[in-house]
Amino acid sequence: MTSSLADNKKIVRIGCSSAAWGDTLHSVPQLLKGDQIDYLVGDYLAEVTMAILAKMKAKNPDGGFVPDWALSVQPHLAEIKEKGIKLITNAGGMNPLGCRDAFLKMAQEAGVDFKVAVITGDDLMSQQDEIREQNLRGMFDGKPLPDEMASMNAYLGARGINEALSRGADVVITGRSVDTAVVLGALMHEFDWQPTDYDRLAAGSLAGHIIECGCQATGGLFTDWHETCEDWDNMGFPIVECSADGSFMVTKAENTGGQVSVGTVSEQIIYEIGDPACYLLPDVTCDFTNVKVIQAGKNRVLVSDVLGCAPKDSYKVCGTYMDGFKLMTSYMVAGWQAGAKARKIAEKLVERVARQIKAKGFEPFAEVSIEVIGADDTYGIQANHMAAREVVVKIGLRHHKAEALKLFAAEFATPAVSMAQGVTGVFGGRPKPKPVVRVHSFLIDKTQVPVTLNLNGEKIPIDCTLPETTPTPAEKVEIIPAILEGDITEVPLRAIAWG
Repeated sequence: MTSSLADNKKIVRIGCSSAAWGDTLHSVPQLLKGDQIDYLVGDYLAEVTMAILAKMKAKNPDGGFVPDWALSVQPHLAEIKEKGIKLITNAGGMNPLGCRDAFLKMAQEAGVDFKVAVITGDDLMSQQDEIREQNLRGMFDGKPLPDEMASMNAYLGARGINEALSRGADVVITGRSVDTAVVLGALMHEFDWQPTDYDRLAAGSLAGHIIECGCQATGGLFTDWHETCEDWDNMGFPIVECSADGSFMVTKAENTGGQVSVGTVSEQIIYEIGDPACYLLPDVTCDFTNVKVIQAGKNRVLVSDVLGCAPKDSYKVCGTYMDGFKLMTSYMVAGWQAGAKARKIAEKLVERVARQIKAKGFEPFAEVSIEVIGADDTYGIQANHMAAREVVVKIGLRHHKAEALKLFAAEFATPAVSMAQGVTGVFGGRPKPKPVVRVHSFLIDKTQVPVTLNLNGEKIPIDCTLPETTPTPAEKVEIIPAILEGDITEVPLRAIAWG
């Protein structure tokens, strides 16, 4: 690809206002201040989220999308339009067309006109029978497709978003796409990156990866939390300032809390990527082992030297299904040997109900979890087994029948009422069984996923097949163990590492 001198000087600024469904609705105004951004993106989807949205759509055909996105931008539509800021989000979930209709209604009521594009094709539930016939096995366990699926969505890439922007869309709404696509699609459009510009595509994907989790990149989950905690109440959301060569600056909204440093950015780079030399995405295979991360000023970190090669010819599909029911409850126990007492209370309560469900003809509990929070249970074999004087005991049960768990719900308050001294409170009232949602992931050939751009009443197929190139695998980095000499001082890992 060739770029003009103007392209080389061009900077595209992208801010991310959401890391997941449930993130704050108040991030948008801080990103809209001044001329900080050209694009406002929002990531709302996790694996289990799709099953929740599928259930919502089954109850109401007009539902199935994440309403929080529209609520976050609604008060600011006039400003967004006036500044020419483009919106990209995967809040469409299981019903991106419904999300579009809700947004257009909202914009009409505000007296603002937007050209809205929708990317569909990720929802494969209508192809379930054909997929079953192919006997596609689970990526991680080799198991066949479960009998009843709640949702089944391919992780789409950035090409549809790029095409939508190239056709003049102000707003792009997708269903399930990889989290990084909302950023990469914008950069492909702005810099005319082609499907074979693998280093640039990898760089754009890394830019998206860094900001997709919102405040995680600005100190929200930082190992050295004491450096960022004083202004957590005004945590800044991240912004990337991107150049045509793929390098980019990470910063955050002006006059906000948190921190953008080599540490905060590096922690986010390694977040949920598996092999850093072979991070698989629909548009590119990324190699992050050569990445340079440099502090370029206060709350400004320069990222460069990202490498990439051709992607695979398949999409990852995230399927979700129901696997029985779960019930969880917790209560506080105080006094002498609180930890031991809490554990015994929980064990005996579960034993009591186990006898009852056996008498009713039910199978035993499929899973029992008892955790005593405050007695070092979190640390497993590293526990200190302190003599805690107050703890919270958490009981989790799983069973294939909700009726069996309802027997526990009827008994759970017994310790607080009549059985155990020191039980000082029960959280949340009588617990109710809830469905257990599990994930089944598999790969499917890209030719079987009909990616479609919906714009102005027209349905435009998007070609996402691989270019005629030979993938170049990333070279593995040889790790040479350090040779320790001299005196050794033992320190906590947190003193010398981020993660």
